[in-house]
Amino acid sequence: MIPTREEAWEWVKEYNDSDALRKHALAVEGVMRHFAALKGAPDVDTWGVVGLLHDLDYEKYPEEHCTKVRQILGEKGVDEGVIRAVASHGWGMCSEVEPVSDMEKTLYTVDELTGLINAAALMRPSRSVMDMELKSAKKKFKDKRFAAGVNRDVVLKGAQMMGMELDDIITETIKGMQEVAEAIGLEMHEPQA
Repeated sequence: MIPTREEAWEWVKEYNDSDALRKHALAVEGVMRHFAALKGAPDVDTWGVVGLLHDLDYEKYPEEHCTKVRQILGEKGVDEGVIRAVASHGWGMCSEVEPVSDMEKTLYTVDELTGLINAAALMRPSRSVMDMELKSAKKKFKDKRFAAGVNRDVVLKGAQMMGMELDDIITETIKGMQEVAEAIGLEMHEPQA
């Protein structure tokens, strides 16, 4: 069974009390949907659900991240392809599941990148992703001290796996986040005096 978007969102809320984690799930969902449409994937909704569910086990089971989710989703009768895709985003860090499909490679790549773009947007006077440009995001990407928890090596390895230039991936990730800016709290704000 492939869960509906509504079911997936209910599960995210059930397992994650953190507003930041919920917004991250929504950001990754938006970016996954954007890339699915960009690639002409027939299953845009599945890509979105995978993005939404990717950190389902992170808050409650941080030591079992990408492992516990297999059990949780398996008990809910979720399709093995969805479970595998969710688990693959932690490849080489907390999962042995190597990303092989376009959907898995995309999730692996954009998960960390959405975190960096989110942090960069919050540093802007507008506190928004709507006026974010490639140049700004790339500058933050190169500064290893900025959002130091973001694993840039994963993003670079993912870009190679996807066969895309880093600049294009950053640009499309920004676009995907812009599409859900209000839901993730990064719509335009008046600069604070």
